[in-house]
Amino acid sequence: MSLQQHTGRDDTPAGPAAGTSAADAVGTTTPVNAPAVPAVPSAAVLLAIGGEEVKGPRAAPVVTVGEPRTAVCGAPVAGAGPDSSAPSREGRPTTGHDTSAFATRSPDPAPTKSAGSAASSSAVPGSASAPGSAPGSASALTPGSALTPDAPSAHVRWHGRWLIPGLFLLLLVTCVFAAGTGAVRIPASEVIASLLHKMGFDVGTVSDRNHSVLWAIRFPRVVLGILVGVCLGCAGAAMQGVFGNPLAEPAVIGVSSGAALGAVGAIVLGVSTFGTWTVTGFAFLGGLITTLTVYLLSRSNGRTEVVTLILTGVAVNALAGAGIGLLTFIADDAELRSISFWNLGSLGGANWDVIWALVPFALLGLLVLPRYARALDLLSLGERGARHLGVDTERVRLVVVVLTAMLVGAAVAAAGVVGFIGLVVPHLIRLVAGPRHALLLPASALLGAIVTVAADLAARTVALPAEVPLGVLTALLGAPFFLWLLRRTRSRQRGWA
Repeated sequence: MSLQQHTGRDDTPAGPAAGTSAADAVGTTTPVNAPAVPAVPSAAVLLAIGGEEVKGPRAAPVVTVGEPRTAVCGAPVAGAGPDSSAPSREGRPTTGHDTSAFATRSPDPAPTKSAGSAASSSAVPGSASAPGSAPGSASALTPGSALTPDAPSAHVRWHGRWLIPGLFLLLLVTCVFAAGTGAVRIPASEVIASLLHKMGFDVGTVSDRNHSVLWAIRFPRVVLGILVGVCLGCAGAAMQGVFGNPLAEPAVIGVSSGAALGAVGAIVLGVSTFGTWTVTGFAFLGGLITTLTVYLLSRSNGRTEVVTLILTGVAVNALAGAGIGLLTFIADDAELRSISFWNLGSLGGANWDVIWALVPFALLGLLVLPRYARALDLLSLGERGARHLGVDTERVRLVVVVLTAMLVGAAVAAAGVVGFIGLVVPHLIRLVAGPRHALLLPASALLGAIVTVAADLAARTVALPAEVPLGVLTALLGAPFFLWLLRRTRSRQRGWA
């Protein structure tokens, strides 16, 4: 059988060595002096988020003569088919061959790569040259594998299928238990009956005293805890995605310290521009202004680098902390007690007016941020790889940072500075369901609500009749988790260098 009959195309070298038969040529690899196969960045072909094909340049096939080509991932490339053509090793177009498969790795233990191929393979997570892979190891992409960064396995996908309903049910149970627990114990049946009576259903019985306690004190506090947790959890997941750093949190860009500075300034300076909403409004504006200042200071030549953004946030955080300390120094005793609320965090000021003011921002985070889930997934490849795949990184970063500032600013304005929710919650979700933001963002919002409601329940019951500040309790729980996360990350990377 001739070489052309075996492969279905003319791939024979232009000048075979004398005395070499066609039968001897079958199964041999490409000669060393053959022209290099054109290479394009592999990320443009190998990444498809959410089952969508990437319309980009196709990787040049690298085959071993005498071997049928098989697909690496089972997903066809756009434009591939019997009518498509691809350059052969001699630079001649070949037609009539199925090019729907990407490539197969040569069985040669030491395959020859061009410089372009070696450089482009580093952009694909899980490739042989990607960080964390053993030198010389084969690519982690196998037939049928998902083409996403850190693709979730089967058990992760199974957990993800039931994660949102499970978290929603857990949130309902936590809310009913929190509403019935306190200085006045209210049975769960009366909690549910009070809710049903308020909705117009005459089901169950509840005393007038318990009904008043629930709707004047307990329910506003529980609902405010849900909204604050939703804002902080969703904002934390978005910040870690846009910075590409699992150790990032909303405080990195100075929104928490800016909101606290605005609130403390309104308290100490006696500003009453917005009436009873003055402190809350100044806290929200302070968070937004601080975030925009950080973004503008870190912007240069029309671009914003992540490292510069983080370092600028650190500097602005220190400046805001100095301002808070100066205002605290000149405050009187009554003002100091109000300042402590913003620095330590609490849901003690919950009422329905504050809740209705916070609802639009929580809905904004839940409805708008998931629209950028695919862009955040692509940013995990790095800014250059994301731009190559068509992501407007500057626009995505600006929108996500502004939305995060609005969410955290509103949460801090309503409950003060509550730390570690935005850091701990997204990591707990990643341990269960993987890093894909389409699931990570809503799941982080639900788990943030659960953690905040449960932490507030512990804060007001662990030291009755006193109340432990919510921010202190979340810091006591979140700081050990952060230390464990640092040790785990360092051990997996075998150092920071």
